[in-house]
Amino acid sequence: MNTSISSTAIHGKAAILATNKVIRNTYTLLSMTLLFSCVTAGVSMALHLPHPGLVLTLIGYFGLLFLISKFRDSSLGLAFVFSLTGFMGYTLGPILNNYLAMTNGGQIVMNAMGATAAIFLSLSMYALTTRRNFSFMGGFLMVGIIVAFITSLGSLFLEITILSLAVSSMFVLLMGGLILYETSNIIHGGETNYIMATVTLYVSIFNLFTSLLHLLGFMNKDE
Repeated sequence: MNTSISSTAIHGKAAILATNKVIRNTYTLLSMTLLFSCVTAGVSMALHLPHPGLVLTLIGYFGLLFLISKFRDSSLGLAFVFSLTGFMGYTLGPILNNYLAMTNGGQIVMNAMGATAAIFLSLSMYALTTRRNFSFMGGFLMVGIIVAFITSLGSLFLEITILSLAVSSMFVLLMGGLILYETSNIIHGGETNYIMATVTLYVSIFNLFTSLLHLLGFMNKDE
């Protein structure tokens, strides 16, 4: 009986240590990738580089996601993580330049950044402190993201303002849910690979920021 209890306690402590390691590595890598993405966005803005366009962006994004998943357990995975976040930073540069050219553009960008940081930190801390299990959201988020992605492509081709705003609002809600889901997934051992956890959180932050930027930019136009 005592041996069984001791063994269970040891396994429990090992699981906690492993989870803490994944959390630590994830947030360390996430901080580094966000910084790197900011640098590449800054370079893209300073050089006034053109946006690569929808097709090249999707090819680069999904291609690098595939490579990250394939090499998630090797150093190549880390290299592809920085390739993805650097590439996304580059695509963000021209978008930011367009907003900065607007009236109160600087305020719009800063408000979007502040709101993104506040949402991410609040949701992450909630998941970490309450330790609630949000795994039940997985299926809903998957379907929601697919629907929002397809709808976003439709709004680009149809150029319907209301539809594009609805998509941005959907992405704000979905990315908030994804942050809760992935953080919970790490805590409860559903995600043990910090590279994949980092990419999921980075993509959540990126889409959350660009969606808020779109919504705030539209409100500024109305003014």
